[in-house]
Order: sequence, then C-alpha cells, then structure tokens
Amino acid sequence: MTDTTSGALDGVPWERLESACGDRLTEEMRRALLHLRDKGGAATEEDCDALYERIAPRHGHLDSASTAALPFIVALAGDPGMGARNWLVQLLVYLSRTTAAPEPDQVDPGWHEMWRRQRPALRKLLTDPDPAVRREALPLTDGLEVLLERWSAETDLTVRLPLLLALGAAAAADAGTEAVDRVHAAVREVLRAGPAVMRVAAVVAWAAFDAQAPVRELDLLVEILSDPTVRPRFEDIWYVPDIDDAFSRTDVASWAAGLFGDAPAALRFLVRLIGAARRTGDAALCGAALDEAWRLLVVRPSAAPELVPLAGELLADPDAGVRYRAAHLLAVLGARAAPYAEGLAGLLDDPGEAEDLDGTVGEHARWALTRIGDPRAMPGLVERLHEPYRGQYSRSYTMGDPRRPEVEEVLTPLRAHAEILLPPIRALLREDGAGGPLTGAFLKVLTAWGPAAAPALPEVVALLGDARHSLSALDALVAMGQAAAPAVRGCTALDFPANHRRVAWAAWRLGGDRDTALRLVGEAVLSEDRPYEVVRLGDFGRAALPYADRIRQIMDDGDTWCEIWAAVALWSITGETEPSLSVLEKYVLAVADGDDSFGSFLTALRAVARIGTVSPAVRSALLAVRERDRRLSPYRDYRAFLDDEEIRSVIDEALALPTPPPPSAA
Repeated sequence: MTDTTSGALDGVPWERLESACGDRLTEEMRRALLHLRDKGGAATEEDCDALYERIAPRHGHLDSASTAALPFIVALAGDPGMGARNWLVQLLVYLSRTTAAPEPDQVDPGWHEMWRRQRPALRKLLTDPDPAVRREALPLTDGLEVLLERWSAETDLTVRLPLLLALGAAAAADAGTEAVDRVHAAVREVLRAGPAVMRVAAVVAWAAFDAQAPVRELDLLVEILSDPTVRPRFEDIWYVPDIDDAFSRTDVASWAAGLFGDAPAALRFLVRLIGAARRTGDAALCGAALDEAWRLLVVRPSAAPELVPLAGELLADPDAGVRYRAAHLLAVLGARAAPYAEGLAGLLDDPGEAEDLDGTVGEHARWALTRIGDPRAMPGLVERLHEPYRGQYSRSYTMGDPRRPEVEEVLTPLRAHAEILLPPIRALLREDGAGGPLTGAFLKVLTAWGPAAAPALPEVVALLGDARHSLSALDALVAMGQAAAPAVRGCTALDFPANHRRVAWAAWRLGGDRDTALRLVGEAVLSEDRPYEVVRLGDFGRAALPYADRIRQIMDDGDTWCEIWAAVALWSITGETEPSLSVLEKYVLAVADGDDSFGSFLTALRAVARIGTVSPAVRSALLAVRERDRRLSPYRDYRAFLDDEEIRSVIDEALALPTPPPPSAA
C-alpha cells in the first residue's frame, strides 16, 4: 500500500459509515487495514482475522464500511511487499461470490460501483509475478475469454492446472459459444499430449461439461493414478484456489471417484483402482479407493455383490489400514460375510488400526462374526466392548467414517447367546453400578432380550433407585416377565412424581392392578398438551374406550409421533381399522414419494403390520420402496445398513399381509 493510499485511508470518515459489526465502531475497520499495512511482509493469515471479522457480511448484509474498505483491500492484495496477499485475494473472492446475486437490500448501494472501479486492479492480480496470487485470483476473472487469455499466457503448472479446471467449469456454464469450442480444444490437447497429472486434470475439466468423459477415460485415470512414478507429481502441481495445501494423489483419486454420476461406472473405476493398487503394493491408494467404495456402498446396496469378495480377499492384506476397511465392510453387510468367517476369525486378535479411524482390525472382525452369529466371536465379547469405555464415558470418531458400532447395537441381536454373554454383563453392572459408562446400554440390551435376561434381575433391581436409569431398569424388568413381578410391585415412585403412572403400568403388565394403571395413564393423556403416554393407553384394549374421543383429538391435532401413537392406540382400543389405517398410511406413502423420514415410516409400517391389512396404494408404494437401490436410512455410516435391514424386513412382513377386498357396490 502506497503512502498516498495510506493517506486516503486516513481520510475516510469511518465514524459516519454503517457497520455490520453491531456496537463495534467502524474505526476498527481502519485499524485492521492499518495493522496489515504496518505488518507488511511479515503479515500472516492471523493478521487478516480482524479484517475478516469486520468485513464479512453479518446476517447477509454488506455495509457501507465494507464498501469504503474495498479499494484498500485490493491495494493490499496487489502489494508485492504484503505477506498475506493470498488470504486477502481469498477474501476478495469470497466478497465477489457473496455479492453476486443477493437481495438488493442486503448489499450497500455503493458496493457494485466500487467493485467496478477495482476491476483493472483485480485483473492485474491475474498477471502477478507470484504464481500463488495468480492462482488465488482465478475466480475473479470476468468471463470465459479472460480465462482463455490466461491459458494462452500461463506457463506455471501450479496455475495452469486450476486454470484448466476453471475453464471446464466456465464452459459448462456458457455452452454453445465459440469460446466454449476453444475450451474443448484446449482440454482435448492436454488429454492427448499433456503431462500425466495434467491429463487427469483434463478429465476432471472435461467432466464439467461432458458427464461421460470419466467413463471414456477410465483406463487413463486408473493408469496414471496407480503409476508409482507419477505419485509425487500430484502434490507438486495440484493446487486449487482457496485451499492452501496441494492435493495428494489419493485426494485426487477420491475426487475422480466423484466424477462418475453413474454408480456402476463409479464401482468399476474403484474396483479397477483397488486391483491396480494391490498389484503394486500401494496401500495408500488401496485405502483411499476402499474409502470411496465404502461411501458408495453406504448409499447403493447394488454395490455389495462386487465388493464382498474383494473385501474377503483384502482381509489378508499386509497393510493394517486395508484389513481394517475390509473387516468393517464385511461387518456392515452382515450375513453376506458368512463365506469369509474363517478369514475374520483369524483377525480376532489383530491390533492393527487405520489412521484417524475408530477401533482395531480385531474389533471390526469380531463384530462381523457376531453379525453372522459365529460362536467364535462370543467369548470375551462383552469385556472387549467395555474396555474402550473403562475410565471414560465417550470416544472420538468422525460421523460418516467407518467406526465401531454402539455396544447395544452389537449385543441386542445376540439373545440366542445370552447364556454366554449374560455373566459378564451382570459382573460389569455390579462392578460399575449406576455410574458405569455402559449401564444404560446394557439395560437396553436386557430389555431387548426379554425373559432370556431374567438371571440379571438382581443387578437391574439395584438400579431402580437411581434417577439416571430407573425408567430403563423398569422397562427391563417388565420385559423379563413374571420373574420380575415382585420387584416391580414393590417399586417406589422412583425419581419423579410423573413416574407413578409408569410404575403402575409396569406392575399391571406383570399381573398387577389394571384399574389404577389405566386411571393414571388416562389422566395424563387427558391433561397433557403432548401426551406421549397415549402409546401406553392402547395396551389396555377396550377397557380404555372412555378415552377414545381424546385419542381421536390427539390424532387430529398432535405432532408426528403423537399422531402415529394415537392411531395405533385407537385401533387397539376400538378394533376398528379406520381412521387409524389412513393416518398410518400417510407416513408410509410419504417415503414412497421421496420423503426421508424413515423413523416415522418404520413406526407407522410396523403398526400397519399389526393391524394386519395393506391397502393397494400402500402395497404399490412398498414394492417401489423395496426396489430402490438406496439405503433406507437417513444415516451415512454403519447405521445405514442396520436401518436398511430392519426396514426391508418390515416391508417384507407387510407385503405378506392380505389386501382388503374392495367395498361392494351399494
């Protein structure tokens, strides 16, 4: 920034300008600019923080103080002696995008004119001696012709590569012009005769305006990405604006996988890439391709037949990260992993890990064996599941990545093995007590196991007096059956007066006083605005008929869950399929129409299955949902597979039900 510009900065009446900074004075904007000027070549990204904070649009509004600051930001970005130029150019790019098409009242009226005045200085950034500045300034180009001019003049590959990508994106947005034909020619020439990494970039650029380009160039992508001699060149030149670090070869492989809009084509690419990586012993590339295959499998069930045998082979890979991914992939697929049980059993004590991922190879192999019911997984299972939580209440992982499942998700399906698994669960409940990190999880498991969990009755009873677990303990006791009746009947009011009705309901379920339970639950349904107790009212059958009108009101006025539970309760009490069935069908049909509310879908569908009849519309919808090549889940990790299995199982159950005959003509 020149002395003249600095003087102009001092001459701006900052105190009279509107600020997006609330009660902060716009004088602070001037101070931020002066601070950067004074730091000069020593300025860093951190020195830009104050400016970012004051100029970034707050609540979608760009104020007059920001307009006044713009020419000084441009001057600082163009100053060769400024150390933070890259970040200042990134700020200018951010501002240009933010103000591209906002509502008129969201941007200061003088902003666009001020930006127009800066265009000559902004264009100079494209020819700056510093390649990093030229690269960061690429998004500031005004049209395809300017990009083509730069393509003709640019020689630095760290700029040419992102420039090629920018040309592809711009051509996709400006189809049909002569300039677009020149872009096509430039991309084809790089693809024909460019350096290896630039040829991969050409495929990426081409994919922006031709979705089939990656499919046609699949062989080229696999060849270059798996070539050990090319590997270091990616980090030498693959830069993109607004990202400080270069992309690695594995980063680019992941990027390339996303170019295939067609899932089968993406799968072919990834399987080929994994095969090439195995031949050269390239564990990093194999792991990256497996990660992308996993992400595809999470969404597309159709990917499983090709990936299962591949994962089975990779259980013997020398790299721990590859074995980890293979074991987890087989685990999430459950019964499909059965042919590879021997390989999984051989990994039970494998301590290998994958960087930044949760758990060990052995832990995922053990889970895979539990999913196929292999008895070799059972000895020591509970202790191993508990070990990571010893002395702590949580663990660290990234949502969407492969990770260990929750303890209750492992144990709940294993009721057939309760004889082996119950003793260590009981021992840990006694050892940890109410404050144990897995006490809540164990109670969920015991509830799901029902009468098979009855030997754990003493440990569960001991938890009834603890506010954290009393209700869960009560549910477990009810599930255990008559063996728990004395403990439930002697239970106190627990930790909250409203739980009186819960205890009364539980005691009734085990042979206690029905009338008292019905009165307490019914009073709650009558008096509460969101009476979730309506779900229990249906348990009383025709004895709850006096509450039918209130249940109909809840069904009409309640939220999603109250409406569903009220519909089930009304049918349970009256025995009449309508209006309950129509209410429930609404949530089933919504998913068939593209809604992703799978939780309400599953609950409603289970209720339909209980009622025992499926309308033609619901049958048609369920057939359509079942045929989808999509996981029926809102999640994008192992839970997607568990949800999908459960929902598809209930769909099959519902489709086996009869369709009611059409009403006869009057």
